[in-house]
Amino acid sequence: MTGPRYILSRLGQAIIVLWAAYTVSFIVLYALPGDPVALLAGTDGTDTSEEQLDDLRAKLGLDRPLIVQYFVQLGGLFVGKFGTSIGSGRPVVELVGEAIPPTLQIAVVAFVLAVVIGGGLALLATYVRGRWLSSFLLGLPPLGVAIPSFWFALMLIQWFAFQIPIFPAMGDHGFISLVLPAVTLALPTGAMIAQLLSKSLDTTLREPYIDTARAKGATRSRVHLGHALRNAALPAITMGGLIVGQLLAGTVVTETVFSRAGIGRLTATAVQQQDIPVVQGIVLFAAAAFVLANLVVDLVYPLLDPRIVLPGGRRGGGAGEDVEETDIPSVEARKTEVIA
Repeated sequence: MTGPRYILSRLGQAIIVLWAAYTVSFIVLYALPGDPVALLAGTDGTDTSEEQLDDLRAKLGLDRPLIVQYFVQLGGLFVGKFGTSIGSGRPVVELVGEAIPPTLQIAVVAFVLAVVIGGGLALLATYVRGRWLSSFLLGLPPLGVAIPSFWFALMLIQWFAFQIPIFPAMGDHGFISLVLPAVTLALPTGAMIAQLLSKSLDTTLREPYIDTARAKGATRSRVHLGHALRNAALPAITMGGLIVGQLLAGTVVTETVFSRAGIGRLTATAVQQQDIPVVQGIVLFAAAAFVLANLVVDLVYPLLDPRIVLPGGRRGGGAGEDVEETDIPSVEARKTEVIA
């Protein structure tokens, strides 16, 4: 069960994370050199008078002290006002809302590919009997992490769009146009999953209960998939927030290289133009996705490890007796143990 205190605690943590992300982005963006108003005017000040630039700053609210701008913008968040884009003049909510669906398409396909490829590689590397083959397979994930995403994307375009014209090099033309961007995005994520899962599987397969399962006559595949994988998957699931962050960060390169609309390309354009409201809207979206991913991880944990109960919940013990919460590891304690 999920207790009310746990829900309220997580909501409080989510608000703190969103506030911290907004505040840090505000400080960093305003500390950057350059003048967004001058960039918007498309000039360095030689063709536009200073009076015109001042009028534009006043119109955008950029002439007020930073502390006033901060609290005005922060107050707008509580009433659903995320500001207006400096570059386009459109509401930030509309721009981010339009960019989410195409990015979500790539992210979902990339995540599925990453889980299938990364998980399959980890299972195969820890299942094969040949030491040389296992070592070779275990050496692939670090290579996948080390390969620069932009270089890999350019190689995919060169191979499968120009030399062997199977997939389009850019644009959004149905599912086939998702393949190359999704593969590019899945490479580092799948490599991360493979590293975590292979290491965890190797450790889990040495546990005493695995020896017990083998002694009872369980086959290698049943031991591997039925007994070891369930507990070995916990570290990879624990890193769910980082995986979501990896996917969102990767869209900046992927959508730029493949000329696709989405959160990544919107981020690159907004940073280039110093469009502060848009960047802050994207930061809040990314922070919300991170918080949601970690909440889902906490809810999935008890399904994978029956010993875990969510704070505020209660689990039945043997012979119809109740088990006190102090006797059951919490989600936070188990996550700390797994990461360690």
